[in-house]
Order: sequence, then structure tokens, then C-alpha cells
Amino acid sequence: MNHCHETSSSDIQELSALVTCKLITRPLDELHPHPSYARHCVTVPISKLSALAERSDLAFQEPIRITRDGIIIDGYARVELARQLGRTELLCLEYDLSETESLQEMLEAHQSSRGFNAFQRTVLALDLESEFQEQARSHQREGGRNKGSSKLTEAERLDVRSRIAAVAGVSAGNVRKVKWLTTAAHHDLTAALKTGEISIHLAWTWSQKPLHEQLDALWWQRTKKGLNKTTQELVSRHRPKSSLSVPDPGELANRLAALRPNQISSIKVSVVKGQGKAIYLTEELALALDFQQMDLCEATSR
Repeated sequence: MNHCHETSSSDIQELSALVTCKLITRPLDELHPHPSYARHCVTVPISKLSALAERSDLAFQEPIRITRDGIIIDGYARVELARQLGRTELLCLEYDLSETESLQEMLEAHQSSRGFNAFQRTVLALDLESEFQEQARSHQREGGRNKGSSKLTEAERLDVRSRIAAVAGVSAGNVRKVKWLTTAAHHDLTAALKTGEISIHLAWTWSQKPLHEQLDALWWQRTKKGLNKTTQELVSRHRPKSSLSVPDPGELANRLAALRPNQISSIKVSVVKGQGKAIYLTEELALALDFQQMDLCEATSR
């Protein structure tokens, strides 16, 4: 499908004979999101709005793309910012497109890194599934196959999935996973997917579990991220300036075994995700085990 992104009047006039679009100023109250965009509660990230706001009036020099019915194809952030700033109208490129065509155009426009993430694009593209299925059935009837049957062959079902994947800019496997997630995932997982906090594959793996376990998995994921960040900050802040000797694992095991029961019960143990085999000691535990007491005291006194 041809596009007319140019904004100069001469370019627009030259292209008008080739494509069905025109440059026009439309009132903001005549513009509205695509039904699929509204249905799936897609929103503009705050970071994108903030970056756009820094451009001031320059942000509105490029026209947004809409349909003749006022459906927004591309320019959601600019429309949102315009409303926040109290603007009443925007420069638009108006296309003569159906609802289905405008959805495909919208997905194509948001496949770059600045657009919708993979989950959002796939959810939106799945709204085209019934349209693609009907087209496949139409091909069946035209070819004289499966007369009177509405069932698609396995090859045709895979073709529909492949078409959805192509429109969304993802793999066919991700289409299958997202379709499952829309019915089996806890709404908190879906919210995390929309923001890009977790990947489609990770959410799909969790979605095989009961809902309460999905929430537990998400909570632990967020906790680990927070702990990793906090740990890195603490390690950086408290790393001794002098090089300390590292206790031998065998000696460490012997000294732990020699502790009294009340000392053992006060030690907290946790597992962290990482590569290799390692044991980490806090300075307090190292001192309690009498490892390099002099070096540790000197390091912590600095």
C-alpha cells in the first residue's frame, strides 16, 4: 500500500493522484483511536510523551495519519500531547481506508523500536484473525474444495497464523503463545506484557501454572530485579579497597559446622540466579567465622 508521509504542499499535490490521501486540518474531538487500540487498552508510554513534549511546537509539524472516519493510524502520542496542551486541532494526512485496512497500516507504522512492543502488536493483529479465516474459506469455495464445510485445513490454519505474524512483525510461535495468554494468563501478567516488563515466552511459561502461582512467579521476578539492583549498589558502595583472602570451601564448611545452634539459626540462606558455582559471605558472617578478621576490620574502618 502506498504512503504519503511528505508534508510539503507540492509533494502532497504530486502524490494525490497516486494515493488516496489528502492533507487536512481536523478538530481533535473528531479524532479517535482504532477500535482494536481501545479494546485492548493500549496506551502511550509516559516516556514517549515526555520526549515529545520536549520538542515543543516542533512535535506537531509532521501530520498524523488518520482515516476519513477519524480513526488514528499513526500519531497517538501527538494526539494525547495535543489534548494535554489544550490544542483544538491537528494537521492530518487523511486516508480512505476501511477499519481492517487501517489496523494493518497502524501495525506497520508501529513495528519500529519506537512503536508498540511485540505483545501489543500481536494482540492487535489477532483481531484480524476472523478476516483472514474468512478469506481462506473464500479461497476454498473458489477452488471448489470443502464445499459446505467451514473448517480450514491444517495448512490453511497455519497460513492464517503466518499472516497474523507477518502483520505483527513477530514469529508464528509468538502468535500461538499470545493467543493462549489472552485466555490463560492472569491480568497482572497481561499488564506486565503490555509495558514490556516481561517477555512473551516467560509469560507463556508461567501461564501453564494456576493463577495464584502465576502471580507468585511475577512477584519473585520483580523481587529479584529489585534485589539485584540493590545488591549491585550495596556491593559497589561497600566493596573493600584492599584485596581480601577468600576462605577455602572446605574450611568454610568446617567452621560453619563448629557454630553453636543459636548461631546457625541466625544465618539467612538464599539462592540467586547466576552462572557458575559460588558462595557469598557478608562481612558480619566472615567475622563470626574468624576469616581474615584483621584484614576485614582494616577494610571496613576505611
